[in-house]
Amino acid sequence: MRINSSQSAYDLEIGGYSSTQHLANARRQADQRKLDDVLIVDVDCHHYETDNFAPILEYIEDPSLRQVAINTYRYKGPNAVLYDQPGYQDVGGRVTRYMGRKQEQIPASEHKHREVAQTLRWMDALSVDYACLFPTPMLFLGLHPQPEIEVALARAYNRWLTEELLPSNNRLRSMLYLPFNDPEATFRTVKEFAGKPGVIGFMVVSTRYRPVYENAYMKTYALLEEAGLPLSFHASYHWNDQLMSLTNRFITAHAVGFTFFNAVHCANWIVNGLPERFPKLKVIWIESGLAWIPWLMQRLDNDFRMRTSEAPSLKRLPSEYMRDMFYTSQPMEMVNNREALELTFKMINADTQLLYSSDYPHWDMDLPSTIWDLPFLSEGAKRNILGLTAKRIFNMDVSSRFPETTKPRAAATV
Repeated sequence: MRINSSQSAYDLEIGGYSSTQHLANARRQADQRKLDDVLIVDVDCHHYETDNFAPILEYIEDPSLRQVAINTYRYKGPNAVLYDQPGYQDVGGRVTRYMGRKQEQIPASEHKHREVAQTLRWMDALSVDYACLFPTPMLFLGLHPQPEIEVALARAYNRWLTEELLPSNNRLRSMLYLPFNDPEATFRTVKEFAGKPGVIGFMVVSTRYRPVYENAYMKTYALLEEAGLPLSFHASYHWNDQLMSLTNRFITAHAVGFTFFNAVHCANWIVNGLPERFPKLKVIWIESGLAWIPWLMQRLDNDFRMRTSEAPSLKRLPSEYMRDMFYTSQPMEMVNNREALELTFKMINADTQLLYSSDYPHWDMDLPSTIWDLPFLSEGAKRNILGLTAKRIFNMDVSSRFPETTKPRAAATV
């Protein structure tokens, strides 16, 4: 079912604009490009778990922590439980798409969960076939001063997601939140939830201060590799980080912060030889854009040639390992110099390593046309980036949307 722009029941006016108007515009774009004939997998989109915080908190198993969390939420709100967000994301002149989500008129009889109805609504408008849902305020949970709170909330959220939300519609998938500040809890999370319906991998929130090379994580990486499930690192920012606190505008904290943590973790991952130790583990870097990748490739290659002895595990240049990794497209740097973007695509082997993501409903989201309209890509490459690569690395069954008899033309050759 596709969104009809005349469905006024969904209309929600915000500052002179409406969510229906935005989605209708997205629907027109998709129709103009015939994107319904293209498999589109959105590898990074968001919902607001705080809209369902009361039922999620009931999943906390420790009775004392559960009571503290529920009481704190009742009297002080979700941020008091999650540890108030460092910094803020004001709209900065962009049209907000999510501040009025609670007032959207979604027919109650359409789906068991309002969350599902809202998600399918925008997916249909963008012509997204399958979406990988991530939480939003929890992306700052890695900074919580109490690791046990991260563990409790992560497990509660993962149980709610896999028991309540994902089973309700097979178009919804997720890479589950890993409580990375507790290595043992991280391992237990993968062991327990791997194989659950809708779980296509696991996600580490990058904004934290635990190095990826610690020995305590090795058994988790081995378990993921054995299960064939990707490990992703989702970027965010920390305006109160000692370095980021030097910035006095959110534009700087956002532009630099969303790349900084992923770049550090990626460099540590490579220099410490983890690609050699876990060669079949698929690693994905999410929501950092693309411009940082050539920069890090060149810096690491240059220093590696001069200080090879510090990375004795490596058998290839760092950039070669980075070309084997996967990256999500959003926010793609649509600079005036299109040659720079084209070169970036070549350097990262985008035809086979880049995954489309919208980051809906955030202010810097990208529609599928961001990829489809690039003049330097073949149609095969566009189809790979928009969905076929995701289908391959997540081993996704897409027959519910594209049965074999009507499956869109494959893009094996690009």
